[in-house]
Amino acid sequence: MAPFVARVCRVDRGAVDVLLADGSVQRAVIPHTLLASGLDDPTALPTVGDRVRVDPDGGLGVEAVEVLPRSALFVRAVADDRSRVQVLAANLDVVAIAVPCFPYPDLGRLERFLALAWESGSQPAVLLTKSDLVADLDDLLAEVAAVAPGCPVLAASALTGDGVAEVRALCGDGLMALLGTSGAGKSSLLNALAGAEVMAVQEIRQDGKGRHTTDHRQLVPLPGGGAAVDTPGLRSVGLAAVDEGLDLAFDEITELAAGCRFGDCAHDSEPGCAVAEALESGALDPRRLESWRKLRREVAYMARRVDARLAAAERAKWRSISKQSRQMLRLRP
Repeated sequence: MAPFVARVCRVDRGAVDVLLADGSVQRAVIPHTLLASGLDDPTALPTVGDRVRVDPDGGLGVEAVEVLPRSALFVRAVADDRSRVQVLAANLDVVAIAVPCFPYPDLGRLERFLALAWESGSQPAVLLTKSDLVADLDDLLAEVAAVAPGCPVLAASALTGDGVAEVRALCGDGLMALLGTSGAGKSSLLNALAGAEVMAVQEIRQDGKGRHTTDHRQLVPLPGGGAAVDTPGLRSVGLAAVDEGLDLAFDEITELAAGCRFGDCAHDSEPGCAVAEALESGALDPRRLESWRKLRREVAYMARRVDARLAAAERAKWRSISKQSRQMLRLRP
């Protein structure tokens, strides 16, 4: 059988499930060469949404031998000593951030998700889930829309079915990922979109916090075309290199900054600062500016950590080369 191209619908350690043209699923092993490339660069490994070249007669049986070029890649920073990134999904047309209407949405966390979504190259959207739990839905939609410039903001209830058709239209024939914290209602909404119970759901804990329902990323084809990806709840949303994503997530600040007198304006006490003037006049929300500053500091910190890690790796490499050279010199007659 000749090699063929298929879309990854699930990733496990050392293997992937790929969706075939007839709707069936095939398990494919990730060969050692591809696994080795992921040691230095996690983005080299196949992820959900990827299109991969599958060799049915590889050395280990059916193998996913190559990740084809991507149109978009959603990653987040992982808070550990190695300053790594985690790849969540690829080739997404829409990154739908699920935010429960109750309790009140965490706008700062939403802004983090939006910055990552913009940076991925996908179209971000905000889904206010569990809309049946609030009476003043229009006011909540307006408040959330104010921190999500350039993004569709929809409300939906998996319980009543309200808004589900609009979310389905947002996906269309493309690929949409549902991202958010545990308990945001992602799995319930996906079941409503699919018209069947394709993902398990759990009740919210008594303290209002969500329970982890999904423990892996999974692509689910939707009736009529298109597909959605359910993801585990994200407790933390680390930012990697998201300069452009931040500019788009805070586009009102980006536009104001273009009018500052100095190109390197810190928007603090410099003369001719358009951002400070907008803040003083009330045209700019102080919370938005503080959130932007906080995320900019975090991005700069992560960049410094990555630079330090790369420098340490380079020093370790040259120490190893020097050690090998000394050993070879000692072995010479």
